[in-house]
Amino acid sequence: MDKFNFSIKHVAINKANAQIVMIVGAASFITVFCLVASKAVLSQYQYQARVTKAVSTANQQLQSNISAYKNLVYSYVQFDTTNPIKLGNFGTTTAGNNDNVQIILDALPGQYDFPGLTSTVENILKQSGVQISAVTGTDNQVSQQTANASSSPQPVSMPFGFTVQNASYSSIQQLIQVLQQSIRPLPIDSINLTAAQGSLTMTVAAHSYYQPSKTLSITKETVN
Repeated sequence: MDKFNFSIKHVAINKANAQIVMIVGAASFITVFCLVASKAVLSQYQYQARVTKAVSTANQQLQSNISAYKNLVYSYVQFDTTNPIKLGNFGTTTAGNNDNVQIILDALPGQYDFPGLTSTVENILKQSGVQISAVTGTDNQVSQQTANASSSPQPVSMPFGFTVQNASYSSIQQLIQVLQQSIRPLPIDSINLTAAQGSLTMTVAAHSYYQPSKTLSITKETVN
């Protein structure tokens, strides 16, 4: 009888232990599942928060760009239609005195054009009434083709030189003043003067600039 009761108790204990193991196992599974699910939900929430922040930043930038665009259009129209730039006789070779936008484009072209620069210099020299001996320089058209348009272009120097001869002191002085008043920047790097038989020969090394075109691009951003 005692052995029978012991067997019953042993079976009951084993059954209880099995139930406990099942309960603990189920609880552990549920706990692990909840932790993994919580981590996934948190990660998704953080991702959505980053996306929302990026969208908000992009929208603010868009609104700012729209406002800047409207101001730019207004400023462009005002600049091109009011208070014409006065050039006098030695401003530019292509723009009329009432075309402000074209004058600015002539002052700082968006493309490398060495023949155009030498033509401008020759025109200034001829209008100044001096005798041109030579307009010199190197046409770097091939190497300058690598200067592509960008969102933040910088001016690129274009060296050149010229020589005038049989000139008087007053004509040399007037020529330098004309170069300083040109709508296109023509900074002088050096001047060499020689005198012979009452006339002057002047050799000038100078440079001008062009600036590659500015580009606007729409970029895409991946939120990780």
